[in-house]
Amino acid sequence: MDSSAPTPTPLQGGPIHRRSSLLRHHQIRALLLTYVAYAAFHASRKPPSIVKSVLAPDPPNSTASSAAGWAPFDGKRGPHRLGELDLAFLFSYSVGMYLTGHAADFLDLRLFLSGGMIGSCIATAAFGFAYWLDVHRLWFFLAVQITGGLVQSIGWPCVVAVVTNWFGDSSRRGLIMGIWNSHTSVGNILGSVLASCFLNLGWGWSYVVPASLIGICGVLVFAFLVAHPRDLGFRSLDFEVEMNGVSPSVSVNDGGLVENLEGKGSLISEEIGLLHTEVMGGKIFHGSEGEQGPIGFFEAWRLPGVAPYACCLFFSKLVAYTFLYWLPFYIRHTAVAGEHPTHKISGILSTIFDIGGVLGGVSAGFLSDLLSARAITSAIFLLLSSPALIFYRMYGNLSMQLNMGLMFLSGFFVNGPYSLITTAVAADLGTQDLIRGNTRALATITAIIDGTGSIGAALGPLLTGYISTTGWNNVFIMLIFSNLFAIMCLFQLVQAEFISKKWQDKSSIRNN
Repeated sequence: MDSSAPTPTPLQGGPIHRRSSLLRHHQIRALLLTYVAYAAFHASRKPPSIVKSVLAPDPPNSTASSAAGWAPFDGKRGPHRLGELDLAFLFSYSVGMYLTGHAADFLDLRLFLSGGMIGSCIATAAFGFAYWLDVHRLWFFLAVQITGGLVQSIGWPCVVAVVTNWFGDSSRRGLIMGIWNSHTSVGNILGSVLASCFLNLGWGWSYVVPASLIGICGVLVFAFLVAHPRDLGFRSLDFEVEMNGVSPSVSVNDGGLVENLEGKGSLISEEIGLLHTEVMGGKIFHGSEGEQGPIGFFEAWRLPGVAPYACCLFFSKLVAYTFLYWLPFYIRHTAVAGEHPTHKISGILSTIFDIGGVLGGVSAGFLSDLLSARAITSAIFLLLSSPALIFYRMYGNLSMQLNMGLMFLSGFFVNGPYSLITTAVAADLGTQDLIRGNTRALATITAIIDGTGSIGAALGPLLTGYISTTGWNNVFIMLIFSNLFAIMCLFQLVQAEFISKKWQDKSSIRNN
C-alpha cells in the first residue's frame, strides 16, 4: 500500500454503517449542546421579569417588606423605567442580531457562540452585583442591559446555523425544530424557578445564579461543539442525510457516486466531492458544497418569504416577549380569587405559560409538516391566540385553577407560531432552491427574521410599561391587535399555500 495515500475521510473509507454511526453521534451531540446553550441564554433573560415585582412598588394593600421598591424604579414612574430597561436590552438585541447574524457567516461558530455565552454571563452578573454594591443609578442599569442585549444576540444565529449544518434538509424539519425549539421555554422555566427560589436571599442572587449557569454552559460549548460536518471530514453525502441516517440500500463507488444495491447511480450524487456552480439571481457561487461566499444582507431580504415572515414575527414576538418580561409582574399585581400571590409564587406560576409554549411549538411543527403548510399553520395559531388572551384576561382572576388553565392555553397558541417561524421557517428559507447548498447564507437569513422580530419584542415590553399604568385591559387590547397584524402579514403566503394545495389535489385526481 502506498504510504503517501491520504487518510480516508469518514465518507471515503470504511463500512457505510460505521460512517453513519459516527455521523449520528455528532448530530446528537450538536443537537444537545445547542439545546443546552440556548436554554441557558433564555434562563439568563428571565431574572428581569421575576425581579420586576421587587424593584417596582408592590400593589396597594400589600404587606410585603419590599413594597417600597428599589430606586430608581420606585415611585409612580417605576413601571415606566422598567419598560425602558426592557427596551434598552431588546433594542440592542435586535440591532445586534443583524450584525452578529451576518458576522456568524464569516466567523468560527464554536468560538463565536461560546464567546457570546461568556459575555452574557458577565453582563447578567453585573446587573445582580448592583444589589450588593447598592447601585441606584439608572445609567448603570441601562448600560448593562445594552451590553447584555448585544452579547445575547450572538446566540440564535449560531445555534440555528449549527443545527441546520448537521441536519440539512428533512421532511420532518417542522417537528424536529419544534422539539428542539422547546429550549426557549425550558430555559424560561429554569430561569424563572432559579430566580424565584433565590429571590428571598436578595434579588442580586436571582441574576448571579443564572449568570453562572450560562457561563458553565459556555465552557462546555467551547470544549465539545463541532459546528459543521466538514470540520470532521464529512462531505456532501453526509450533509444531505436526514435524521434517520444513511440508508442501508446505498453505497459509494470508486468515482464518488452514490449507488443503490442494484448499482444504479443517483443523479443527485454527482455533486459529491466535486466542485460545483450555484446560481442565484444572476450571481454565481463557486466552490465545494457549503463553502460558497456569504449572501448579501439586502439579497437575503429579497428572497421569497423572508420579508413577510420577518414582519409577522415582529408582531408575534411582541406578544410573546410581553409575556416573557411582564407576566410575573402581572400575576403579582392581579388578585386571583381576591388574593395577590407572593413574589415567589408569581414567578413560579408564570412557568405554566412556558409549559404551554413547549407543547405549542411542538404541535405547530408537527401540524405544519402534516399539512406541508407553514403559513397556514402559523395563521391558525395566531387566530386562536386572540380568544385565548381574551378569556385569560376576563376569567383568569376567578380562581387559581382557571388562571393556570387559561395561562397554559395562552402560552400554547402564542408560542406556536413564534417557535415555528424562528426555527423551521427560517431553516426552510435559508435552504430554499435559490440558494441551495449555500450554508453560509443561513445565519444571515435567520438574523434578518429574528432581528426584525426582536424589534417588536423590544416595543412590546416598553409599551406595556407605560400602558399598564392606565389599566391591564389596554395591554391585552394591544396584544390582540398585534396578533391580527401578524395574520395580515401572512395573508399572501396563506393564499399561495391554499392555491398550491388546490392544484396538487387537481393533479392527483387527474393522475388517478
